[in-house]
Amino acid sequence: MASKPRQTRERIKRLIRSSFVRDLPLVVAGCAVAALAVDLFMVPNGLAAGGLTGLATILSAVADANGFYLPIGLQTIVMNALLLLFVLRTGGVRYAIQTITGFVLFGFFCDLFMPLADMMEQGELVLSALWGGIISGIGYGLVFRAGGNTGGSDTIAQIISRKTSLPVGGTVMALDVAVCAASIPVFSLTNALYAALSMVLSGYVIDMVVDGGNRERAAFIISSSYDEIAHDIMHGMVRGVTCLDAIGMWSGEKRPMLMVVLSPREVSYLKAIVFERDRDAIVIITDVNEALGEGFKEFGA
Repeated sequence: MASKPRQTRERIKRLIRSSFVRDLPLVVAGCAVAALAVDLFMVPNGLAAGGLTGLATILSAVADANGFYLPIGLQTIVMNALLLLFVLRTGGVRYAIQTITGFVLFGFFCDLFMPLADMMEQGELVLSALWGGIISGIGYGLVFRAGGNTGGSDTIAQIISRKTSLPVGGTVMALDVAVCAASIPVFSLTNALYAALSMVLSGYVIDMVVDGGNRERAAFIISSSYDEIAHDIMHGMVRGVTCLDAIGMWSGEKRPMLMVVLSPREVSYLKAIVFERDRDAIVIITDVNEALGEGFKEFGA
């Protein structure tokens, strides 16, 4: 029984020495930039651009209309913390720390910068949607590029995809659209349309920051724990995995190799899974110009 706490402590020590901690200043900067965009451009103009932040914006507006203040940042922290409990077992300690760090920092900066909202002129929906999308995309992109994660729609999508056959990417988009639609009674149809525009622009900027516009990644994993890693990828990330027969030319031994195609945002999650199962595993990640078939773009599209 005492071995599990010891193993957990060892994993935390390895995380402290990992590249994530070295890149932590970039995560902090990214969360601050994204929060600033939300506070200056999105919230004051009633733009609920998807995700838990958009949902928190709606709830905050409803609360304000009823005479009490409901902090947006605090809402996102609480909602993310509750959702994390459902996906924690597949991501492990590393994934949990990365995610908690991201959504706590983002929520903190959201509430910290909220007084600055009065500095911006309200009512300019076009400029607010454009600059809110661009700046928040840069912030989130920095977080993802540094291996961080801010939770939100991605976490909900993982939970839904685990129970259904729906792909994570499509589920994230559906959830974000649903949040935008839910903002119509609270704000207006015009606001919802501009929020959707900001959401799409933010996603494009995120991809540009993370990997220069490449839409997919391919990962090749060589590990003696390939069965456990494949299980976590299939059931935790809801991604298909192919096992290839490989032979180590130096040793002459057969070494099964896993191949999985995933989105740039899922790369940090994949690394966390592999790290938890086998710290000595070999992971090769490469760009994919186009991915066709189940879970990706349809043929002829």
